[in-house]
Amino acid sequence: MARIIESSTNARRTIQLSTDDILSIVQEYQQLTKSFRELEEIRDILENKVIYIPEG
Repeated sequence: MARIIESSTNARRTIQLSTDDILSIVQEYQQLTKSFRELEEIRDILENKVIYIPEG
């Protein structure tokens, strides 16, 4: 599960992803883009899609 790491030096936070998180994102990406070949088409699809991962 993803873990948000607070930074003491600035306002930005870091998100630590597990191997399962990354594989889940890759799998969802592959499902969303399997019928598209052009980079522009893939960008359009991903631009309108929000991918969520659980926080640990």
